Amino acid sequence: MNARDDPAVWALHVEETDIDRLAQSQAGWSLRYDQLTGGPFASDIQLAQLPGVRLVLERSNRGVRQRGQLGAGGYGFAMALDLPGDAFFAGQRLARDSIMMGRGEDLDLCTPAGCALIGVVVDGGLLRPLWQHLYCKPLPHWLEKQVAVTAAPACAAAVRELHVAALARVRMLPSLLDDAAAVLQLRDAVLLEWIEAIPSSVDALGVDSVAARRQLVDRACEAMLARRDEPLSLLALCRSVGASPRKLGYCFQDVLGISPAKYLRALRLNATRRALKLADDPRAGVQDIAARFGFWHFGQFSLDYKRQFGELPSATLQAARGGTARANVAAGSGV
Repeated sequence: MNARDDPAVWALHVEETDIDRLAQSQAGWSLRYDQLTGGPFASDIQLAQLPGVRLVLERSNRGVRQRGQLGAGGYGFAMALDLPGDAFFAGQRLARDSIMMGRGEDLDLCTPAGCALIGVVVDGGLLRPLWQHLYCKPLPHWLEKQVAVTAAPACAAAVRELHVAALARVRMLPSLLDDAAAVLQLRDAVLLEWIEAIPSSVDALGVDSVAARRQLVDRACEAMLARRDEPLSLLALCRSVGASPRKLGYCFQDVLGISPAKYLRALRLNATRRALKLADDPRAGVQDIAARFGFWHFGQFSLDYKRQFGELPSATLQAARGGTARANVAAGSGV
């Protein structure tokens, strides 16, 4: 059998400067990225889909939060390749050799600028019998949650080396995917290296308390976005979610590594950018769209937008309209 006749076997390399197109390029997954640090965005992602397993290597030059689902019924395992700053997985701070694990239906990951990640997403139908065969017991209960554990440095190094080499081999020798036996050998070698790197004892007792802090952060984000044309003050937001400013600040720092005010502003800027790129109303200008998200001081909005995304909002709108329409902004407003 030719492996390429199997729709579950393919490889893809994407270099992208649009954060939303990057999310959409990952077939079968439903992801959303928000840019958290300033400057023009660029990312490089390699994907190799093998039977029941997808290999990933992703680099981004900006800090991002990515959320969503990595398909249905799968389990994800990931690790930093380069970690130049603080990173958080499901509200858990990551170390250099942390392995992120859990069901693929609830990804929540914040990474710093310049971060590179490797990972695998494994179909449950493949992982369950393999785990039973290896360890003579069913999948552990903690894999149903989102857990970060620290691998032994030698095990982490072995995973990184084999994972990167496997993707490089697929990229440099695409004919490898025509050989079904070679594809399975590659898949099994990488998957076993990941599984063997997991510590023999995993303590998931603290995951529930982390989940409670994540829920508070999510409620605060939902409350803010529900009033996007008139953003809540910090005090009003605290009242809405039933938390003191100190507790809310602690939860945001603990879960996302950022203050509530800074994160929610970044969230609104990302939402404004998406609306500008849609350009669904030809009569709407930059000021109209910005006002929908509570940006009333247009000079400051323009400065903040350019600092966040590396271009003026009028340039985003004009590009969305094919470069033929002028942004509807007041003369001298700078937007």
